Amino acid sequence: MPGHALLAVVFDMDGVLLDSQAAHLEAFRQFVREHGATVDETLLRRTFGMHNRDILPMLLGRPLPADERARLADEKEALYRRLARGRLREVPGARALVDALAAAGIPLAVGSSGPRANVELAVEELGMRGRFRALCTGDDIRHGKPDPEVFLLAAQRLGVEPEGCVVVEDAPEGVEAARAAGMRVLAVTTSRAAAQLGRAHRVVDSLVGLGVADLERV
Repeated sequence: MPGHALLAVVFDMDGVLLDSQAAHLEAFRQFVREHGATVDETLLRRTFGMHNRDILPMLLGRPLPADERARLADEKEALYRRLARGRLREVPGARALVDALAAAGIPLAVGSSGPRANVELAVEELGMRGRFRALCTGDDIRHGKPDPEVFLLAAQRLGVEPEGCVVVEDAPEGVEAARAAGMRVLAVTTSRAAAQLGRAHRVVDSLVGLGVADLERV
């Protein structure tokens, strides 16, 4: 993979651009309690970054028909947005990196398993809307990470080949999705330990101080 020119960068949202873990975890805790299930903190943290269609049956401990799964996912995400509005903060270094890439003329996209309403809320509150040429969300895909669908869609919407893309991720499922898409991956340890992100092409502890050259060397 090294040697390909950097044609575009695709950012995951939660844990990469947005420090939203506390709000998501609290929303899941409230949601699970409201539905009469026991909160399993270990399972809850292990599923962070996956799609709701995969998370909810695990947290509730039972299979969910597609229509019920969709309804419950909407309920949980509406709860998250109520908790998160006005409290969202960028991951340290994210804005400077996004600004540097945009200034260099490198096309940027978001590739998130979250619903579009969450991504729209985040880019508005972070003041980053104008930086991204494409917002690819869980509403746009049938298969969540580790399936590569969301990243392949981002490359398509940006008009670049997957091998020219670098993905910035924080979860093992996202790392696997990016690799399956044929993309390079920079992983940041905002929500998972470096050992869990070892399949990434490069792992960093922070986005602070990173620039265009760092993405080119992934």
